[in-house]
Amino acid sequence: MRRFVFRSPRLGFLACDPALAAPAAAFYRRNREAFAPFDPIQPEEFFTPEGQEERLTWDLEQAEAGRSFRFLLVQPRHPGKIIGLTGLNEIIGGALHSCFISYKLDHTLWGQGYGAEAIAALTEWGFRNLGLHRVEANIMPRNLPSRRAAAKADFEEEGLARRYLKINGVWEDHIHMVRRNDEEDL
Repeated sequence: MRRFVFRSPRLGFLACDPALAAPAAAFYRRNREAFAPFDPIQPEEFFTPEGQEERLTWDLEQAEAGRSFRFLLVQPRHPGKIIGLTGLNEIIGGALHSCFISYKLDHTLWGQGYGAEAIAALTEWGFRNLGLHRVEANIMPRNLPSRRAAAKADFEEEGLARRYLKINGVWEDHIHMVRRNDEEDL
């Protein structure tokens, strides 16, 4: 059994590892249709073990460089099945000391609080282990479940970014949400 980097009450967070390419590819294939309205268009190879091995290798290199930390989510009682992923991406130091959070959850688990749990746990991990000042999320206005999950994890809306990201071939507006590390020493 793989060791978790950390856990929340119902989730295990596994560091990205190319050895997890097959279950990661299965996760994306299982959720391809559900994620399509919210994701950039991906090449067919992305949904294969080979494509995921390449992506997970890149994720590992990014973590080693301190630029981003992505985790594959499992339920501890089923550690071989990937049920989601989350990451702290584009980490910027200096006066900003911020990053962007990303998250996905198996569509069969939507509406059960797993998304908010993953977002909150990873954000706390980033505050505690990386000393981040803020974690930012950008969510399409129509993606109400994702907005609710971020709000349950104490993210606040800061504004609207027009035509922010190209999703499913279209430039989409995104609501900018943020959670600040109010516990840090000033």
